[in-house]
Amino acid sequence: MKLIYFALASILLTGCGGDEFQDLRDFVKNSGADMRGKIEPPPEVKPYEYFAYNNETNLPDPFKPRKPEKRSGAGTGINQPDFDRPKEALEEFPLESLKMVGYLYMNKVGYAVIRATDSKLYRVKAGNHIGLNFGLIEEVTDTQVKIKEMVQDSSGDWTERMSSLQLIE
Repeated sequence: MKLIYFALASILLTGCGGDEFQDLRDFVKNSGADMRGKIEPPPEVKPYEYFAYNNETNLPDPFKPRKPEKRSGAGTGINQPDFDRPKEALEEFPLESLKMVGYLYMNKVGYAVIRATDSKLYRVKAGNHIGLNFGLIEEVTDTQVKIKEMVQDSSGDWTERMSSLQLIE
């Protein structure tokens, strides 16, 4: 019985071996012959040009923080922070990191309660200084603290900028 199945299978397989599908076999064999990928050469690498920031170039070093300098004489203008006054506690924190969390009204004076990044609460009123940019609190209301900051532009001139802290509910 096994011999009959074997003979039948071999007859069927020899029927598939004819030249009937030779064109299909040739197409599959030659289909990828002309398909070569074209890769452009990489761009030429230019050597790094070193640039030294020194006093001869008269350019500020971008990797050194600029500190406000005392300026005297012509061109200083009236708008200039007082560098000689003692710093207050909230002047060591960036204004963006401070949050107004409350409001107090005592003896006809409005006070804002400010939370700093050191998790301490500070009570401030109009006239106190706040933030890194010589901020002066101009007004304290029950919903916000209005602040006038002094910022230095690239030419070294001081300009005023208004900011505020809103009460967080």
